[in-house]
Amino acid sequence: MSISNAMASGVAGLLANSTAVERISYNIANADTVGYRRSFAQMVTSGTSASGNGASATGVQTSISHTNTRDGSYQATQIGSNLAISGNGFFAVSGSANGLGTKAPTFTRVGSFEPDELGFLRNAGGNYLLGFAYDANGNLGGIDRASTANLVPVNVAQRSVGGNPTGAMSLAGNLPSQETGLATPGDAFVSSAEFYNSLGEAERLSFSWQPGATKNQWELTVSDGTTTYGSVTVDFHDSGALASTPATYSNVTSTATAPAAFAFDPATGQMTLTIDNGTTPQTITVDLGAPGSFDGMTQFAGDYSPLSAKADGAESGTLVRVEFDEAGDVYGVYDNGNRQALYSIPLATFANANGLLTSDNANFVTSLDSGNFYLSQAGTGSAGSLAAGGLESSNVDIATELTSLIQRQRAYSSNAKIITTADDMLDETIRLKR
Repeated sequence: MSISNAMASGVAGLLANSTAVERISYNIANADTVGYRRSFAQMVTSGTSASGNGASATGVQTSISHTNTRDGSYQATQIGSNLAISGNGFFAVSGSANGLGTKAPTFTRVGSFEPDELGFLRNAGGNYLLGFAYDANGNLGGIDRASTANLVPVNVAQRSVGGNPTGAMSLAGNLPSQETGLATPGDAFVSSAEFYNSLGEAERLSFSWQPGATKNQWELTVSDGTTTYGSVTVDFHDSGALASTPATYSNVTSTATAPAAFAFDPATGQMTLTIDNGTTPQTITVDLGAPGSFDGMTQFAGDYSPLSAKADGAESGTLVRVEFDEAGDVYGVYDNGNRQALYSIPLATFANANGLLTSDNANFVTSLDSGNFYLSQAGTGSAGSLAAGGLESSNVDIATELTSLIQRQRAYSSNAKIITTADDMLDETIRLKR
């Protein structure tokens, strides 16, 4: 190698090591930056010179690489909308609350999301979180996880959920057998059950069980406080394998005035109530338990067990808070006690996440080296899981960076020595002519 090539190699070494020091300095400066991904300069041989003995290397250059697949540590913040990823994956984000439009998606690990003035979740970098929206029935539908076509900005602003009218109700409880068959029967046992009308308002039905003078016989009367719908006589088995279960339903009597109505099917143990509480009356099926069934009302000796009623439908409510689970689902919790799925937050995974392009080591875009993205559900396949109420710190290790800084400083000094030595050799060569 000539003296000139030696000097050129020294200059290339100075440039390469100064670039490496620049990366180290950037890492150290961002050691406490949320979601920052460490980058470093790899030394790559460059440049050749041809000679009679073949080609020889004459320099070095740097290739910038990222450690995007290494996790940072978890930092609790107690802010419910802050999200941290454990494992593979990136959040899909947009610079606008209007979504991506025709723009390419951006990916980040910066999970410092908080609602803006309109309720959209935005992180400290000003990017808006994207997710798949659930419909009113809690379904995502057919979504394309290999594109961003179905992604929308996540909004957790205060919202209301309409009520669903009750259509079916089932009753369970125990009637005390010793109260029947008395010469003078005692008072009726009364319980009420809540149901919801078409406006999501809660109303109640009252069920009065009057013990009869005949052993193991009761008369059930149904009302709502203003209207008495009807009654039915219920006889219970007193022995055998079916003891305590309903034996027969008889004497079905309707006292409702149209459009209200009362009907009872003795074969199934189901009554049908038509409630006049709107322009279109509400119909509710109430299941007491089929004859010979232990699933509904029973009659054992002992205490009266108040009715346990299960009814479908829901009361209208207002959103009071949101919750996030490890699978990335966002739930709205309403003041009526309902919990409804609102969004699914996907994690973008790549064949080579270290090949993503970046300008700030916090926000990334795809490249030929990274391959295309796939919007995985958190916790499935190669995707990591989500933790709410905290953030992922930078994945920079200060001890490693300071050690690398010492190495690069020595390497820089060594390359500088090459230049000064080559300069002395050239000076000696020039003096040969004197």
